[in-house]
Amino acid sequence: RASTVLAASAEDVQLSELTAVGPLDGRYASKVKALRGVFSEYGLIKKRVEVEVRWIQHMSQCRDIAEVPAFDAETMAFLDAIVDEFSVEDALLVKQTEATTKHDVKSVEYFVKQKLGEREELRQILEYVHFSCTSEDINNLSHALMLKEGVEEHVIPYMDRIVSEIKTLATENAAIPMLSRTHGQPASPTTVGKEMANVAYRLERQRNQLAGVEVLGKFAGAVGNYNAHLVAYPQADWEDIARGFVTSFGIEFNPYTTQIEPHDYIAELFNAMSRFNTILLDFDRDIWSYISLGYFKQRTVKGEVGSSTMPHKVNPIDFENSEGNLGVANALAEHLSAKLPVSRWQRDLTDSTVLRNMGLVFGYSVLAYTSVLQGIGKLEVNEPVIARDIDNAWEVLAEPVQTIMRKCGVEEPYEKLKEFTRGQAVTKEMMTRFAEQLDIPQEEKKKLLELQPRTYLGNAAEQASKV
Repeated sequence: RASTVLAASAEDVQLSELTAVGPLDGRYASKVKALRGVFSEYGLIKKRVEVEVRWIQHMSQCRDIAEVPAFDAETMAFLDAIVDEFSVEDALLVKQTEATTKHDVKSVEYFVKQKLGEREELRQILEYVHFSCTSEDINNLSHALMLKEGVEEHVIPYMDRIVSEIKTLATENAAIPMLSRTHGQPASPTTVGKEMANVAYRLERQRNQLAGVEVLGKFAGAVGNYNAHLVAYPQADWEDIARGFVTSFGIEFNPYTTQIEPHDYIAELFNAMSRFNTILLDFDRDIWSYISLGYFKQRTVKGEVGSSTMPHKVNPIDFENSEGNLGVANALAEHLSAKLPVSRWQRDLTDSTVLRNMGLVFGYSVLAYTSVLQGIGKLEVNEPVIARDIDNAWEVLAEPVQTIMRKCGVEEPYEKLKEFTRGQAVTKEMMTRFAEQLDIPQEEKKKLLELQPRTYLGNAAEQASKV
């Protein structure tokens, strides 16, 4: 009995950041709260109301639909206000209606009708609210508007900040020599800035691909053929009307659909986000590793604790948090991208519940972006440690030495250098001795004798400076 009472009381716990089931509405709520107005139930209802109202306004401008007269400026302003002033309280009214209708879009239709009934000249056209529409006409445009706003006003600005910060790391540290590592082993030197430039270029390319994804919409009725439309108004050019309506939102018109817009563009959008996130995750791991090597220090923040038992620790928690949340975001994005384009025949309902999770991809991505920006802001290049490593890696000069030997016609240069350097602690003196005994022109020998690991950088500094 006691356990039953406890279970019942737990179910009645008031929702708060402490009691939220998921961390986006709990522990991390303050970092993603800007997304609530876009991807919450309120955000979805608001977009649905917008689409329903704009459809009434659009029909008033279609001469073939004589029963919906052209509205004067005052009436248009009244309709605009329904959209612009839509509140959480209004959304609660819609939800109260839904408790009876058990249909979310129909409840929006009733709300809009109620609003229009407040104005005399609109009472005559109440039944033109949701005219010839299937729920998915309303939903697909609502989801498109949510995704468009989420990308343009939230994700792209974060991506731009991240790219900008990493470009700054590239240009400010363009000339700092650094030992490369391929397969975890010392390799031809680079610069700190060049490695940052590599990441910035990759991220910016994916950012641009995300920005270039066409957001699509349909408004063609129950199965995409304007069946009801053409019965009511056979003389009207319904595809042209629908195209004009869809594009009025800044959305591209999809002329070939079933009951649903097939969601291919949503898969493209989430795939583009995933690619950006994957590159950023790679950056997180690399920076984590460079911090572990001592190549970067982290500025301490007064009051922060790195370990509950080891007081000295300054952990790379921002990059770890970013990596973890990027993984969650990509797992969700992968499912949405794979599932949403698949629908039985002219539609099934499996997309409906999945689409309600779009905001989670954005939420976990934004959470990761916030963390990585915090981490970048704490980074300091530790030049003495980087210099110590590269100055003790004379074995990396085996590459230029064997290249000059090839140029000068020396037989089996690679094999000779391999035998000389592989598995040994190569010193400056050893490399000098090897170069001096080579039978090559004096100017080439002089070039090799003057070479140091920290000067063997190719055009790394130039690449970093112009990213």
